[in-house]
Amino acid sequence: MNYKNDDDISPEAVEKFRLFLTTDYKKDLYKAAEDEKPLMVTYDKLDKRFGDLAQMLLNEPERFFEISRAAVDGIDLPGPVTVRFTSLPESHIVNVRDLRSKHIGRLISVEGTVRRASEIRPEITAIKWKCMECDHIHVTPVKGTFISKPFRCGNMIDGKACDSKSFEEEKKIMIDARWVTIEEPFELTEGEKPSQVNVWLSEDLVSPDGRRMTDPGNRLKIVGILKEIPKGKLGSTKLDFYLDANSVEPTETTWERLKISPEEEERIKELARNPNIYEMLIDSLAPSLYGLRDIKESIIMQLFGGVPRNLPDGTKFRGDIHILIIGDPSAGKSQLLKLVPDIVPRGRYVSGKGVTGAGLTATVTKDEQFMGGWVLEAGALVLTNKGLLSIDEFEKMSQEDQVAMHEALEQGTISIAKASIVATLPAKTSVLAGGNPKFSRFDPMRSISEQIDIPPTLLSRFDLKFTLRDVPNSKDDKRIVEHVLKSRHESDTIKPVIEPQLVRKYVSYAKENYTPQMTPEVSRLLKNFYVRTRSRAEGGGPVPITLRQFEGLLRLAEASAKVRLSNEITKDDAQRAIRLMKKSLKDLGYDTETGEIDIDKSEGGTSFSQRSKITRILNLIDKIAGGDEKHIVALVKLRDLAAKEGIEAVEVEEIVELLKRDGTLFEPNPGYVQRP
Repeated sequence: MNYKNDDDISPEAVEKFRLFLTTDYKKDLYKAAEDEKPLMVTYDKLDKRFGDLAQMLLNEPERFFEISRAAVDGIDLPGPVTVRFTSLPESHIVNVRDLRSKHIGRLISVEGTVRRASEIRPEITAIKWKCMECDHIHVTPVKGTFISKPFRCGNMIDGKACDSKSFEEEKKIMIDARWVTIEEPFELTEGEKPSQVNVWLSEDLVSPDGRRMTDPGNRLKIVGILKEIPKGKLGSTKLDFYLDANSVEPTETTWERLKISPEEEERIKELARNPNIYEMLIDSLAPSLYGLRDIKESIIMQLFGGVPRNLPDGTKFRGDIHILIIGDPSAGKSQLLKLVPDIVPRGRYVSGKGVTGAGLTATVTKDEQFMGGWVLEAGALVLTNKGLLSIDEFEKMSQEDQVAMHEALEQGTISIAKASIVATLPAKTSVLAGGNPKFSRFDPMRSISEQIDIPPTLLSRFDLKFTLRDVPNSKDDKRIVEHVLKSRHESDTIKPVIEPQLVRKYVSYAKENYTPQMTPEVSRLLKNFYVRTRSRAEGGGPVPITLRQFEGLLRLAEASAKVRLSNEITKDDAQRAIRLMKKSLKDLGYDTETGEIDIDKSEGGTSFSQRSKITRILNLIDKIAGGDEKHIVALVKLRDLAAKEGIEAVEVEEIVELLKRDGTLFEPNPGYVQRP
């Protein structure tokens, strides 16, 4: 906010703008005054009425805003009104990375995602000084971070200027303000470092609604004046710039903000009535990739998502569906992970090699120049809140960074406590992760924990887990090659059945308007499947399914109902959920030794058959020791006895190594083991 002498303001311009407000915005002006809200004025309307004022707004915004304030002050209103401007012409819409010195002092519009934000704090904009001799009040605006005092009074008294140099502070003029840093939209910077600019928000822009709108993760369109600020030491020739915001508008950052026309709504409803809608949606997801229909169908369910529920006792059940794909090289996993975020507002793709805990969850950074100390900076999971995050090379993330994901995947929040900042950020994000086996290709004979470095506690948070295996098969290989050739030379034929923009709006419409509920028949069907599947373990066999998978079943069934735009989950929805869950369990949980599905094998734990062998090996050690725990057992003898019970020497070595790592056994001498 600037304070200038009335002599700098053109009375003619003030009258013109007052006429514009009282004719084109009369109702809106009085309503804004009554509601204590700003008046939003579009540039086009001003340009059509008074082109000279519109040009002044763009090129001399500081002067124009003084005229605007004077014009509003001259209108009899029930309360004060701030005029804010939107919809600037194309010539004044600038990408963050294209901001230059020529834009300083001009009104421009930029778009970006809030990366970090300070707390809302009062800031001094001007100080009133009282002359100690003549009592005249001088107002000096704050320039940058400096507060200046009048050098000499100069007030005219009886034709003579007051020469006093003695002043006392009368009053500080303060407003509430906040600094945020916006980063240019992700789709503009793929493969490059995103550019950033600091933005100063004040007055109604930091109201409770304004604060929520400008929190980290939100995507905004901001109109403001680009201003310079000294960089570094006082007197330095280097400058930085920031945007003094005049108006802030949210852009399409979440499913809820997508605009759907009546014609699009009718087409969506028509598609939902089509009995082949599931196949159509599958064919609309990455049509250039051949096959993978179960995985694509699961991703479609992930896009629609389940229904989040909050119980009276405070327990929360997430609606987000998480999927993990373990794939052989060249199976199309990375391509699929890159294509899916394009459908989702706030969708992003990251690679595990370049992801850190701070970049993925949240971190605390120090910024004295703009933010005034320690500030919270959002990571990818927060930036994709209410969206989808694709994480490739998932197993290459460090263990510390994987641990940081536990809370986000289950609770939908990120908690951070660093440098006196203790905060919880929203991260209701669906995660689509992809990983590669340690030994290049996935081996169904081995458990997942032996093939990928992901903690079992994190694996269990994925609703569905699939393997993409590259198995030679002349029939399938021929079809895949033909599909690749067709997509290269006849690209027009490889088109989505439903265009991505409509799929996006279809999902948005379903999420916004439908909350599927379970019927008694469907409840019995899912309950019977769960109980019947678990009953196989009652005699001491492997546990095939747990409550986590049952909750995943419910989410999948709800998503299936949303596809049909239905508030009722049917038997077909439940069977679809069961089919996808069975495929997931079989891919990673099938134990070739027992011929049964073992959930422990799927989630990185010790499989039932492995636990059985461990027990037998320990029994053999006790047998050789003859009840004496201090007895040293030779590995040669242990291998001989184990072979008689059908346990191979290689397996004995693996089990002994495992027991040595967890402290059950130790090696007093090479070739011997002993209990501690």
